[in-house]
Amino acid sequence: MPVASVTGAGRGIGRAIALALAGVGFDLVLNDLGEDALAETAAGVAALGRRHALVAGDIATDAAAIGERLATALGPLACHVNNAGVPMCQRGDLLEGSAEEFDHVLGVNLRGTFLLTQAVARRMAAETAPEGGYRSIISVTSASAVTVSPERGAYCMSKAGASMMVKLFAMRLAEHGIMCHEIRPGVIRTPMTAPVTARYDAMIAGGLTPIARWGEAEDVARTIAGLAAGAMPFTTGDAFHVDGGLHLHRL
Repeated sequence: MPVASVTGAGRGIGRAIALALAGVGFDLVLNDLGEDALAETAAGVAALGRRHALVAGDIATDAAAIGERLATALGPLACHVNNAGVPMCQRGDLLEGSAEEFDHVLGVNLRGTFLLTQAVARRMAAETAPEGGYRSIISVTSASAVTVSPERGAYCMSKAGASMMVKLFAMRLAEHGIMCHEIRPGVIRTPMTAPVTARYDAMIAGGLTPIARWGEAEDVARTIAGLAAGAMPFTTGDAFHVDGGLHLHRL
């Protein structure tokens, strides 16, 4: 059976991704900060009849080693999903942001994600792809990769950098038959967005998105499961918006 790995798989979008991949036939290697955080996701994967392995660790401090463990825990990877990420600890004036906040956000969302992807990609490129098998690296960025939020400057920059990372790996890995995709979620109902529920309720009601509802973690997960299963084999380096039309410009 094909094997996929997912970072930040303990809750929210990451858990939904893991379960969606298990639902289309993948065994799962799951990462989060600790094994306890992965218990519910692991149980869900097992309930779907798929194998799983747990790789605990913080990609901000141990990215390369985590990447190597993800790529070997259950055998060669057919798919890796970069989902781990952190928000701003404190929204605020762009002119007042601290170096500590910048380093924290970019340390996970860009630096850690890049180094982990590098380790996974090296291993995948060195392996022979199964005949007829589709291989991919899929990165969850954000609508903030291209949408300006001055009160979340470090976050926007981290996601814009991750968007370019996808393009770079897409160019480098195509010769190995490894396709790279970017997923840009919009306003998604998760534990991360729970503190700003009232704000986004009002914005959605006021016409923020053409599809006038919150996105759900399963909306993102279904998109990723389709890509991982090879539904779009002649595309790489593209960004897929899962945002209810948030990215559309309107006069």
